[in-house]
Amino acid sequence: MRWQKLGVVWAPDGSRPWARSHATCPTPIRLDEELIRVFIQCRDEGNVGRVGYVDVLATDPLSVQAVSDGPVLDIGEPGTFDDNGVFQTSVIEVGDSRLYMYYVGFELSHHIRYRLLTGLAVSTDNGRSFSRIKRTPILERSDDELYFRCGPHVAEENGRYRMWYIAGSHWTDLNGKSMPVYDLRYMESENGIDWPARGTLSLAVSDPDEHGFGRPYVLHEDGKYKLFFSVRKRSLGNYRLGYAESDDGLHWERMDARLNLDVSPAGWDSEAVAYSAVVHAAGQTYLFYNGNDFGGTGFGVARLVGRS
Repeated sequence: MRWQKLGVVWAPDGSRPWARSHATCPTPIRLDEELIRVFIQCRDEGNVGRVGYVDVLATDPLSVQAVSDGPVLDIGEPGTFDDNGVFQTSVIEVGDSRLYMYYVGFELSHHIRYRLLTGLAVSTDNGRSFSRIKRTPILERSDDELYFRCGPHVAEENGRYRMWYIAGSHWTDLNGKSMPVYDLRYMESENGIDWPARGTLSLAVSDPDEHGFGRPYVLHEDGKYKLFFSVRKRSLGNYRLGYAESDDGLHWERMDARLNLDVSPAGWDSEAVAYSAVVHAAGQTYLFYNGNDFGGTGFGVARLVGRS
């Protein structure tokens, strides 16, 4: 693949109390032929994240048409799994003009740094607001997936819901800092709400320089499942992008070099590239992603210009 980086789409200017900084984990949906709505997580002055959106033109994704005035999904009640931050990783249409938002709740802990579990919220107004299905996680911690059941990408296929997500029960020391260890898992649901207590290992961390995957994003096209994901590198202390293909969506062959999208020599994405999401619009293929500081420099976009 050959990508043309188009630049930063949007970053907070600090004027919104809920969005003082960051635009993390861009998650696009097509509103119509003209507009793409990109859900992002922004942080307040206390570094607590909430979900909002940025609308861009399908013909020119650098052209911002609207930004949500406030968050479309706020933090949870005190003591809940998402009381210290929420961020979206997958938004899908489920019929009857509804959208399901699968999101991650950030819960601070005492003996470990944090837990990341998954919740579900629904919108009936095209993503202008979301309400929780329930106040507890749809992916609750389990014996096999103790600290992390998060980062899901969900797709409805032949009457079943398929989920690719991140799970783990361990931490590792990286230059004196405790960092999570997790890999890619897979499971299915009949209704998109009720999920098993554990998934099937789909892609394991095997490179000794890697300690975790992040935010899977799956397309099914051209007879293949295509997986875009992020890879945490020990030597870099930062993310790079990974890519894999599969015939069934279960067993993956890594082809990171084929993606061919890395950091820039300087600028907003010179230290990291992460949290990619791909959308087809206006006859083009766009990849939205984050650069440095987990979205601290905003989110950007690249356009596919060749498949060689």
